[in-house]
Amino acid sequence: MKTNPKLHRHLNRKLSKYGAILAAAGLLGASLTAEDYPTAKVDTTGLAITDDTVNVGQLHSATGTMAISEAGSIESEKLAIDQINAAGGILGRQIKVTFEDGASDWPTYAEKAKKLLEEDHVAAVFGCWTSASRKAVLPIFERDNGLLYYPTFYEGLEQSHNVFYTGQEATQQIIAGLEWLAKTKHCKTFYLIGSDYIWPRTSNKIARKYIENVLHGTVVGEEYYPLGSTDFGSLINKIKLRHPDAIYAIVVGGSNVAFYKQLHAAGITSKNWTLLTISVTEDEALGIGGENLVGFYSAMKYFQSLDNPNNIKFVAAFKEKYGPNSVIGDVTQAGYEGPWLYKAAVEKAGSFDVDKVVAASGGIEFTNAPEGYVRIHDVNHHLWSKLRIGEWQPDGQVKVIYESGLIEPNPFPKGYQ
Repeated sequence: MKTNPKLHRHLNRKLSKYGAILAAAGLLGASLTAEDYPTAKVDTTGLAITDDTVNVGQLHSATGTMAISEAGSIESEKLAIDQINAAGGILGRQIKVTFEDGASDWPTYAEKAKKLLEEDHVAAVFGCWTSASRKAVLPIFERDNGLLYYPTFYEGLEQSHNVFYTGQEATQQIIAGLEWLAKTKHCKTFYLIGSDYIWPRTSNKIARKYIENVLHGTVVGEEYYPLGSTDFGSLINKIKLRHPDAIYAIVVGGSNVAFYKQLHAAGITSKNWTLLTISVTEDEALGIGGENLVGFYSAMKYFQSLDNPNNIKFVAAFKEKYGPNSVIGDVTQAGYEGPWLYKAAVEKAGSFDVDKVVAASGGIEFTNAPEGYVRIHDVNHHLWSKLRIGEWQPDGQVKVIYESGLIEPNPFPKGYQ
């Protein structure tokens, strides 16, 4: 393999920036060189791999209504890739990124996924946010045997040979969150609200079944609004009329800004109302404003304010790269996990071939995850993780008031399909 002076200078600059952080976090493993893993042996299926580089894809919405939510995933995946490159790459190869903008449009996601797999021949893709975007690209990844690392909490009811799900599924977030709400707030009546696409509708279907069949509560209202909606006046009037014990909200993207500001203006605040959301992270709170969220709750596996050594190092590295005012939400952190889990699987397999990477992935642990310990399930490609309940503060951060034990992922819970 030829030596590339420019590449070595680039690596030295990266190492000087990230080396101390990586060493402190324990992310610098044994050095693997490309000479030990010849391209002809580690890539037998025609992926975009050379003796020096491996090309991966990023597929997110940089424009449109979902950009407010997906910006953090784009940034954290790039941070992880920079850190991996600084630590020597994967099997001695530097990671190159081809980015495609899904533009908050599901047909565009499908088109861009096809390009990444069939024209660019990327070894893996880190991307999607909404379930609609994931469902749009899934047939393409399965047909072309591509590899997708999907970072968003979602409704479950899915398992694929070609997808690793680094966010939570329903039993880890929806059911565990409602159980907390019933036990601590003694809620019996619920108003379900969501954006109008597959994730909110399916999540609320699961929530309704749990509320009615397990909690023996009542759903007093259920409403959906198109992505990008900004007028929630009629909904607010209905909420006031029915006055549920809890508002359960799954509004996504830019609509969150209008929704929570209008709730606050109408006097629906935590002083007299209980609201639990599974769709507002620090990324959305930056646009909403902490003053419009204060006292409401989010059910997530990660919050920026988590006080553990892994997260302290991660937050420091993220803010060094993206500025002191940048914020980190649940999906941002889950996005960061994807490249690290991919690196671990490739190096365990000793190959970039998708089937070999998939076979090697079961049981892989990431002890340095900012959220804490996570592990890939041996069968269903989801992560063992915890649920945390965060209470929103005026500064747009949360106070973590509840943390579960490690929850085994179960994307097909009995009675909820």
